[in-house]
Amino acid sequence: MPLMELRGLTHTYSQGTPFEKKAVDHIDLTLYEGHTVGLLGHTGSGKSTLIQHMNALLKPTEGTVLLDGEDIFATKEAMRAARFRVGLVFQYPEYQLFEENVFDDIAFGPKNQKLPPEEIDRRVREAAAFVGLGEDVFTQSPLELSGGQKRRAAIAGVLAMEPELLVLDEPTAGLDPAGRADLLEKLMAWREARNATILLVTHDMDTAAGCERLLVMDGGRIVMDGSPAKIFSQGERLQAIGLDLPGAARIAMLLRQKGADLPEDIYTIDRLQEAILALWRRKGEQSC
Repeated sequence: MPLMELRGLTHTYSQGTPFEKKAVDHIDLTLYEGHTVGLLGHTGSGKSTLIQHMNALLKPTEGTVLLDGEDIFATKEAMRAARFRVGLVFQYPEYQLFEENVFDDIAFGPKNQKLPPEEIDRRVREAAAFVGLGEDVFTQSPLELSGGQKRRAAIAGVLAMEPELLVLDEPTAGLDPAGRADLLEKLMAWREARNATILLVTHDMDTAAGCERLLVMDGGRIVMDGSPAKIFSQGERLQAIGLDLPGAARIAMLLRQKGADLPEDIYTIDRLQEAILALWRRKGEQSC
């Protein structure tokens, strides 16, 4: 059974006014348990509007949002439940820290779930451990943390609610390559441990390459849907939309233009390295 289904989802801002704008236009989308999905699109394509419907922050102008087959807008109780079951991490979440200390900030969601103190304590410690945040910072003010620690604390606050679907809007924005790789590794470990679903909104094609499935938005619609290999094999179409290819795919394309016999399905550094080594071995065998 699908975890979440969007059926004919449409959202129009300032409806009935001269400023009316259709940001999301009749989207049908199904997300399944345990998957990692990347959502791509240029600025203004409708990504942020789309994801805010998933935990009932925005109500559709038309269409429905189903969580385990139930309409999340059917009742106030259903809307409240969706906000705990679908965790939404906005871009630069560190700006949303507000409690007096780090522990209370991470515990904010579980407290609102009305959980017993011992369960709140367990969730805070587990969420902090998943994002690599030491318990030594629990008594500190969030303002005393480094930028990277603030990012981890904010994400831990959403993980502590143990959502079934975690939606992250550009979680690696502003991080250096090492910090980006480390955060993504920890999020994937969390997903695997919980068998949760992650929807990752990103402009970074190398980050997107690590997802199992990619969705590409343009003009408020999903215009491409498939595996990274399928999506990144359509480089010209992506560039026409205003997107790029992963670094490994760009290098492979340049090498093919120079005459290198490399396969078309290269979009990660590991795959590029593997293909170049295989090519080097073939060249060595031919020269013998």
